[in-house]
This record gives sequence, C-alpha cells and structure tokens, in this order.
Amino acid sequence: MAVTAHLETLQSKHTNLEQKIQAELRSPLPDNIRVSQLKKEKLHIKETIQQFSQSN
Repeated sequence: MAVTAHLETLQSKHTNLEQKIQAELRSPLPDNIRVSQLKKEKLHIKETIQQFSQSN
C-alpha cells in the first residue's frame, strides 16, 4: 500500500512539473535554464516511477 501511495505522489509531482514547464514556455521570455532544470527533475521522477513499476 505504501508503494502505491508513493507512486501516486511521484505521478502528481511529475504532472505538476509538466504544468510548470508549460507555464514557463508560455511566458513572453521563458527562462531556458529553469525549463531545463524542470525537465531534468521531471525525467528523474519518471525514471523513479519506472523503477517502482518494474519492481512490482
């Protein structure tokens, strides 16, 4: 059960990061460094989700 809750939290963070990336890209002068950081964090979370999914 704890793993499921953890996966849901990670998926929520992943979705939240995607929203932040899209918001930054829609701004008149997007901060490319910030977008890059957000994308790296999003990728890290995605990899963690995949690891948890494969172990179950």
